[in-house]
Order: sequence, then structure tokens, then C-alpha cells
Amino acid sequence: MSDALARLGDVDWAALRHAYGAADDVPGMLRDLYRPGRAAAAADDLLTHVHHQGGAVCSSAPAALAYVVAAAADPAIAGEVRLELLDLVESLADAANTAAPRFVSAAWPAAWDRAVTDLLRLLDDPVAVHRAAVADALAQAHQRADEVIAALRTRWALESTPRTRLRLIDAVGSLIVHAAEQRGFSVGWLRELMDGAEPSVRLAAVQALRRALPGRDDPAYARTVADVLSGSEPAMWRPGRGTAEATVVWAVGLLGEDRAGVAAATHRLLGHPDPSVRAGALRAAAQALSRRRSAVPELLPAVARSLSDPEPDNRLFAARVLGMCGHAARPWADALAAMVTDDGEPYLPARSHAIWALSRIGDVRCVPPLVRGLAQARLGFAYHASHADGWWTYELSLTEVAAGLSAHADVLLPPLRARLAAASALDERRVLCQVLEAWGAAAAPAIPDLLGLLDTHAAVWALDALAAIGPAAAQAVPRERLRALLDAPPADQPFAPRSLALAYGRLTGDREPALALLIPQLGEPYDQQNAAVLLAELGPPGAAYAGRLRELLTVHQEGWLPLRVGEALWRITGQADEVVPVLVRAIAPFAERGGAYRAVVETVELLAEIGPGAAPAEPVLRAFLDADERPVRHGTWRSVPEDDELCAAARAALHAMSAPDGR
Repeated sequence: MSDALARLGDVDWAALRHAYGAADDVPGMLRDLYRPGRAAAAADDLLTHVHHQGGAVCSSAPAALAYVVAAAADPAIAGEVRLELLDLVESLADAANTAAPRFVSAAWPAAWDRAVTDLLRLLDDPVAVHRAAVADALAQAHQRADEVIAALRTRWALESTPRTRLRLIDAVGSLIVHAAEQRGFSVGWLRELMDGAEPSVRLAAVQALRRALPGRDDPAYARTVADVLSGSEPAMWRPGRGTAEATVVWAVGLLGEDRAGVAAATHRLLGHPDPSVRAGALRAAAQALSRRRSAVPELLPAVARSLSDPEPDNRLFAARVLGMCGHAARPWADALAAMVTDDGEPYLPARSHAIWALSRIGDVRCVPPLVRGLAQARLGFAYHASHADGWWTYELSLTEVAAGLSAHADVLLPPLRARLAAASALDERRVLCQVLEAWGAAAAPAIPDLLGLLDTHAAVWALDALAAIGPAAAQAVPRERLRALLDAPPADQPFAPRSLALAYGRLTGDREPALALLIPQLGEPYDQQNAAVLLAELGPPGAAYAGRLRELLTVHQEGWLPLRVGEALWRITGQADEVVPVLVRAIAPFAERGGAYRAVVETVELLAEIGPGAAPAEPVLRAFLDADERPVRHGTWRSVPEDDELCAAARAALHAMSAPDGR
């Protein structure tokens, strides 16, 4: 301990900084690494203080680095503590390589260079997991790439532990782009490994080559991935690193932009005898479909064949992918309809997803099973919509399934009203009200049921539904009852006053309560959107607020505020020329970088309403329509529906721009 901490007191730690201020507490953390009872906590404290959340290398990091590496090399310190310290070293080095130079301490390069020399010696550590962690840290040694690659390959020739061998390959792949003398030779070495016999090594070599040769697709990658995953057992693919399902998704992802390779590998794996491999192939297909429009004809027919997969969860997933793709799944409507009959799909979650898929297609055969479901104690759909990314097969919400079925309200209303009458939980009442709100005027027979909820904790959603129904509801609701609700909103719902005031104005035409509540927020940092929504609904009578809206119009470049303020100003003044450039500027970046979200779709819908005056938006709208890569968020069930909405809105806007009367 005394040798390892020599000269610790010579450092002016108080003059250095970490994430929480002066670094005068770092020496205590370093000393505690050698005190068994405190070592684990000390390693954790170093991570949270010296590295924190990354994005920078503070001045205490280079001063502490040598002591951290020395402790990581000390066999007297517990193995799990040493491993955590090696992870800290890698994290700091990664931050130094990726952060903006102004956020990296000037002392770091010299300290890191000395640490690399010490880490190279640790490649021969007796503990395999430590050797793997050392390899991960050395993968950040960009300035000494040739020397480190040589050492990693020497170690690989001696290494017997499978997981450590894979990490050594990963590290070489990461360093090749920074190498000179070792570059060509190492690429050749990786190609030899890719063509070898050991499945896990072959896949690791593909990953390393993708890192070493970024942006270069090679048909050999697809052949290797398909051969390995089809010709060997899942346990041999990535020892100790995730399930077969996750490995398939990862391995297909290695193929990058090789569309033909992705399609061929996915088709092949969808026929694999192992159900977990087929599950991974379905997820890989979903990922490709969420990203590219051209993947639909390439992959959807193969996914549809999985509706008859022996594994129930694979049938569920296939139905969900078809539902995600909406009208493109029409050729398989009969197969989906067969799943929703009493004698069809025995696995209820898969049956629920087939109902949703039929509703997305617009197929009336989704209605009878939904009627039956509404009458059963177990609905089969969630009361909340989930917006999680990824491919979790959580329950779909009732609103996702039923909101677009207003044309069938006459059949669906009786069981829905009966369920609403029997419901007592807020979540259930809310979702049923939201379905009625989506149906609008078609939900008019449910007005008595909604009136009965105005004295409950579901009043906000009941009033929203009544406002959406329109004139028939306005005639049925006593105004004094609504005013009483405004005066005494549910105390445990902070959003209630705003929502009730807006719905009251929509239902009665009396905007004064909402104006009094929301207009003071128009110049505040938050909640400006609600005031703008109100002014948009007010239209020309809101002319007194046009000046304040103009001031807000260019405050933000993207997001909801330009849309809400622009819409309000246009509905008040009717002048497109001051609004359209702001709206176009707000959506144009998404035509290039993707990631469009709901505000972008609604902006395009507004441009369709504006009509010929929105002509400056034409290039952006055509870019949305001409793209193969969907200009929305990828990797989620909502990707295709959101892209469908965006395309429909863009087509409507282009048509409106070209129509003489703007319609």
C-alpha cells in the first residue's frame, strides 16, 4: 500500500476538480481501495465523482489514473473491485476520445499514455475477466494503436477463455481504424477468423470488421452470419452474452446497409428449428420494417408465414408486425381473421394482437371479437398506451384498437356502455371515455353515461368526450353543472383545471374561463402551448393576442411551440406568409436526419389546411414521401403507423396546395 500510494500527498488535490467540486476527497477514496471493508464503496465513489456520467474528463482524472491502474493490478485487492476499477479506466478513456476537446483536461494525454504502458502488462493477468476488461480499456488507446494491436493479438494466441478471446477480437477491431502498420495485416487476420470454424469467433470477427471498415458492406458478412446461425447451436454463438433471440438481432444488425443480406439471413432464420432463433429473426424483421419502407415487400410475406408458428409467442409477434404495417398486411387478412374466431387462435394475447392488426387494416372482422371482449371480465387490452421503444410485446391499449372504429359504433356502443356503467376504476373509465372521444358524434348515444361521470374522478375525460361529440352533447349538458365542475375540479389532478376549461369552451362556446386561466401563461417559460391551443380555437376573435403570438413564433426552432403558435396566428389572421416559413423550418431537419415525432405530423396536417399558401413546404413534403428510410423514429411498434400518418398528411398537403380553392 505504501508503495502504491507513494507521492499521493505531493498532489495539490484541492486545486483539482471532479463532478462535485474540489477533489480534496479523492486521496481518501484511493487509500480506501486498500482497506477491504471500504474498497467496494471507494471504487464506486471514484466512478461517480471522477467519471460521473461521462462527457468530460475533469482535472482530477489524470491525477488519479495512475493510482487507479496500480490498484487494479494489485492481486491483494478483491477481484470485483479490480474489475470495477478497470471499467472506470475504460470509461475515462472513452470520454477522452469522444468528448469535445474543451471538456478534456490538458493533463489527460500524458497520464493516459503512461497508463497504457501499465495496462499492456496486465494483459497477462491470471484472472480471465480482468484480462477481458484490460482489453476493453486498451481498445481506447488510439494513439498507440499499432503497438496495442500487436499485444492483443499476441495475447489472443495464448488465450484459452472463450469470452476473453472475443473481447480481444473486439478490441482489435476498434483500433484498426487508428492503426498504420498493423491495419492491412489485422484486417486480413480478421477475415481469416471470419472464415474459421468456431461460431462465436466468426461472429466476433464480423463485428470487428464492421468497426475496422466502417460504411463498407461485404456479402461475406451476410453469408457468415447466416451460416453460423443456421449451422450451429445457439449456445456456441456468444458464450455467456445474452439469449439466442438477442444474439440473432445483434448478428443480423451487423449486416448494416446490406439490404439483400439482411433479407436473405432473416428469411433463412425464420425457418430455423429453434423457436428462440425464429423469435430473434422476427425481431430483426421488425427492426428492418420500422426503418425502411422497401423492407415491406422484402420481409412481410416471410413474417406472415409465422402466423402458423408452433410457438405461441412467435404467432403473437407475427400478428403484431402485421398490425404495425397496417394496410400493407391486407394480403394476410384472412389468416388474421381466422385467429380471432372462437375456434381460432387458442393463445389469447396472440388473438388480441390479431384483432388489433385487423383494425389497422380496416377489416370489419375485428368488430365481433371486440364486442365479445368488451362483454368479458378480462378485456384483453390495456387501459394505458405504452410508448416504450424496442419490441416488448406488452398489451396494446383499447384506444389503439378501437379508436378508429367509429363507423361501427352502433355495434360497439352497447357493450362499451355496459362496461362503462359497471366500471369503478379510474383507469378503465378513462380509457372507455377516450374511445368515445375518438368516435366523436358517433358516440352520441353514450351522452347519458358520460353525464353520469361528471361527478366522479373521471370527469375530465367524460367532458373531453362530450366536447368531441359536439352539438348533441352541448344541448344535453346543463351549463350550471359544468360551471360548478370548473369551480371545484378534482383536487388530486393538477391538470384538471386546464383540461376542463378547454373542454368547457369547446362544448359551450364560452371561452372566458379558459382565457382567464391560460392567457397569463402565454409569456411564461412553460405551458405556452395550452394558451396557443386556446387561441387557435378562438380564431379571429383572438386578434388582440396576435402581437404576442408573433413574438413567440420564432422563440423555438423545433417542437410543439412553433406548431401551436403558428396555428393560432394563422387561424386568427388568415395570413400564411408569416407562419409557413416558421413551420417549414421546424420540420425540414427531419427530412434529412429522420426522427420525426407527433408535432411534425400535426404540422404537416396544418399545412394541408393552409392549402396553396403552404407552397414553400413542397420540397420538404416530397422529401418525406420519396425517402426509403422512414423519417420517423425507428425501433418501435409506432414507427410504421407514425410514418403512415406522416405520408398521408404530406399527400393531403400537396394536394391542397395544388387545388385552386385550397381543398
